[in-house]
Amino acid sequence: MSVLSDASIRELVGASRIKLDPWDPDNVQPASVDVRLGNSFRVFHNHRVTSIDLANPPANLTEEVTADRFVIHPGEFCLGRTLETLSLPDDIVARVEGKSSLGRLGLIVHATAGFCDPGFEGTLTLEFNNLTRVPITLAVGLPIAQLSFMRLDQPAQRPYGSPGLGSHYQGQTAATESRYEGGPALS
Repeated sequence: MSVLSDASIRELVGASRIKLDPWDPDNVQPASVDVRLGNSFRVFHNHRVTSIDLANPPANLTEEVTADRFVIHPGEFCLGRTLETLSLPDDIVARVEGKSSLGRLGLIVHATAGFCDPGFEGTLTLEFNNLTRVPITLAVGLPIAQLSFMRLDQPAQRPYGSPGLGSHYQGQTAATESRYEGGPALS
């Protein structure tokens, strides 16, 4: 698997194989596409639970906030979404990467959710963390992350969203809280 170049990205978008809506060709970088910040955020209500038990995850741990400007405080973790909706064919995957300029200011844009399966459709939920000791203001439309694309050696037999696959985030349009269903209980 190799990372697609700017020419390949433009060609695949032009052929509607990769869809980014809204599409701005000026956002294409040498081997990626910048994506911008949307207006949906999810903030955590830490007072609702004493801990997060992964064997029995809590419901309603977050609340959606819609805003054109959003302040993330020092040490805070919250979710946001991209302005763009992404649609991938069954033979291409994408990686969400932080922008180095934002990372150098202490803003992390994803903790672990950096992989987009073939067949994924929807906005991308980002996992923000402010590592600084000062608040960071985020504004809708800000270039917030970048997507790099790779072609699979053959099309996926069961792309994301296939029946029975349990694709929890297919079609999401807002910052989406975890839909983790729990794991084995700790003994």
